[in-house]
Amino acid sequence: MKYILLMSSTKAGVSGYHTWSQSDRDTHMQTLGAIVNELVETGEFVATQGLAQPKEAKVVRGEKNGLPVTDGVFPESKEFLLGYWIVDVAAPERAYAIAGQISAAPGPGGFPTNMPIEVRQFVDSGTAGN
Repeated sequence: MKYILLMSSTKAGVSGYHTWSQSDRDTHMQTLGAIVNELVETGEFVATQGLAQPKEAKVVRGEKNGLPVTDGVFPESKEFLLGYWIVDVAAPERAYAIAGQISAAPGPGGFPTNMPIEVRQFVDSGTAGN
């Protein structure tokens, strides 16, 4: 079963991350890298990617004169998507456990960030719409 694990935050949360010491940022990223390495070793890893800042995003709606219609920058919202992991696991509980590891990655002083990670299963194309 494939799941997407979505990491979202607020502008304040991202700004706060930039105030962490370099050591804390390095430890955080090393922990996330170790999680990816573990998932590769177990064969559960599909993909992970951070996303550009919302100010670089566009909202696209349909077409006009054969061209996509963009509404400028991404609309202001309380939270925005920072990045994602895609995993292929045997049971939902494993996806939850991986999300828990990601959420517990250390922040300032080594304390877990406890950032919420949304876990969503991909729709099986054979059961879509049911």
